[in-house]
Amino acid sequence: MQAKPLTTHAAVRIIRQEHAALAAMLRSIVMLLEQHRHKATMPDFAVLRAMLFYVDEFPEQRHHRKETELLFPKLRARTPLSRELIDKLDGDHAWGERRIRHVEHALLAFEMLGEPRREAFETAMGQYVDFYLAHMTLEEREILPLAERVLTEADWRELDEAFAQNRDPMTGHVPDLAYSALFTRIVNSVPAPIGLGPAVGR
Repeated sequence: MQAKPLTTHAAVRIIRQEHAALAAMLRSIVMLLEQHRHKATMPDFAVLRAMLFYVDEFPEQRHHRKETELLFPKLRARTPLSRELIDKLDGDHAWGERRIRHVEHALLAFEMLGEPRREAFETAMGQYVDFYLAHMTLEEREILPLAERVLTEADWRELDEAFAQNRDPMTGHVPDLAYSALFTRIVNSVPAPIGLGPAVGR
């Protein structure tokens, strides 16, 4: 008899989709910086600001907040497993909010002061990207499978409803009216894999 496949709840699918969108956005920023460094050109600072604003506005303020305020407390209530890891990931969210301010400041310094601040911004950006890619990998490898095992259907109904409200435009949702111009600007200005813009130097 064939085993019944495990159900993947909507919240888990949304979390994975939003992780993939954030990873693609972060890697695109790094790719742009590497291309500009190779060609000894300055990046489009307005586009970089828009991309970092997206990272701060959607993943930091919406996605991570719901993990911290809804998913993690439910896991703590249902199982003693992975408490230390959950605490670490919770701390990562708080650290990430502080770290994005550091990255944004480093970008402003690069824009205002030019070449002498390029390396500091690239370093800050690279550290932030490495940090969040590792963070998301831990969540997907350890926390989401644990949640699928121990949370109740009532838990999942609340989580599914909460995460369905995120409407991250980078995961295929039509952006809220307030963010429509931001999303259009990013997509039209940034090269693949995020956007439709031309390659650097063209």
